Amino acid sequence: MPRTGIRRKIWAVYVLQVAAISMATILGVYGAATVLEDVLIKRALGGEATYYWQRVEHDAQAPVPDTNNMTGYLLAPGADKKQLPEALRALAPGYHRIQHAGGNVLVLVSDGPPGRLYLVFNQEQVGRLAFLFGFVPLIVVLLIIYITTWLTYRASRRALSPVIILAKVVRDWDPKRPDLAAIDPRNLSSDPDGDVETLAGALHSFASRIEEFVERERNFTRDASHELRSPLTVIKIAADVLLEDELPPFAERTVLRIKRSVRDMEAMIEAFLILARESDTGLPEEDFVVNDAVREEIERAQPLLEGKQVTMALDEQSAFALHAPPKVFAAMVSNLIRNACLYTEAGKVQIVVGADFVSVQDSGIGMSADELKQAFQPYFRGNRSTRGGHGVGLTLVRRLSDRFGWPIELHSRLGVGTTATIRFPQAAPV
Repeated sequence: MPRTGIRRKIWAVYVLQVAAISMATILGVYGAATVLEDVLIKRALGGEATYYWQRVEHDAQAPVPDTNNMTGYLLAPGADKKQLPEALRALAPGYHRIQHAGGNVLVLVSDGPPGRLYLVFNQEQVGRLAFLFGFVPLIVVLLIIYITTWLTYRASRRALSPVIILAKVVRDWDPKRPDLAAIDPRNLSSDPDGDVETLAGALHSFASRIEEFVERERNFTRDASHELRSPLTVIKIAADVLLEDELPPFAERTVLRIKRSVRDMEAMIEAFLILARESDTGLPEEDFVVNDAVREEIERAQPLLEGKQVTMALDEQSAFALHAPPKVFAAMVSNLIRNACLYTEAGKVQIVVGADFVSVQDSGIGMSADELKQAFQPYFRGNRSTRGGHGVGLTLVRRLSDRFGWPIELHSRLGVGTTATIRFPQAAPV
């Protein structure tokens, strides 16, 4: 199983711990060697020299120090230096580290009344003792620390394995079809403890709620699609039947208003049902020519201009096709055209099809800068129109725009008109 982010972090902490311990060990060894040389050995040599000079004051024939690790030489004033080993002859008073008798030695040269004293200390024996009683225990301690740290790392990784498996399962979940059995603690590859079982149970409960929510969404969209459209179809047919009879002008205007409202409700219901779905799954995608779809929406919107001095025109500057759900495109364009017709009392509504965009321009009342900022907010509508809307058309268009990645731009000038443009990055020339 590849390392996850948590395992990588644990491994990084382990490596950092080992590096820190190793660095501390190196510094400790270096410090111990420095203390051994500068403090113990040099102080011991200095003490031996002082003690020898004190002995000489009481006994001029006192022998120079001569032990297993230290050898002394005394050179009387004016004596020939050839009495000394060759390595010691050129040394001045003080401490010196030289090669003598095939080994590394530390020499203290000290002057006194009887002459010059040379104390030669053999460090090899001390080094062996330091290694035996210092480095060997240190290595054992380091091995114990390394092994303990490694076992801690393995234990931490084993403890986190069930959590990591749960995270991977949740990450790979399909929200529309969550696999509830996958988070059953009995199905995990590692033995889960009580905390992991609690977490798995909480995730199972959450997944069950998601599954119920998705099922309610499917039921709602299915039922709403059928139960809402059926009565609208009945109303629309009944209105057409009424218009076939001779009606008084007032009744005829009322029936036409009913037809327009039914048409608006159909467009709204279609948009709401699209947005009610958890994703665009279930909306069939197909190749269609945008120009043809725009012409259909213009034809459907013509009754909205009855009784107004407004003309509607199509300017086809180019032609392009899309591979997308046609219902989504129709819902967006129809809402823009409906808005333009609603807020235009006189003048012209023009729909422009470019190389990769559809633009709806009107010569209506327009919007101020403050109104333009609020145009996409739910239930916001201008107050200067003689015919009120519901204030959800542009909101639906923006939500569909965000859902399907078709950016929308809105420009407006108060008293001049409004231009709404939808761009289609996936446009294919025809």
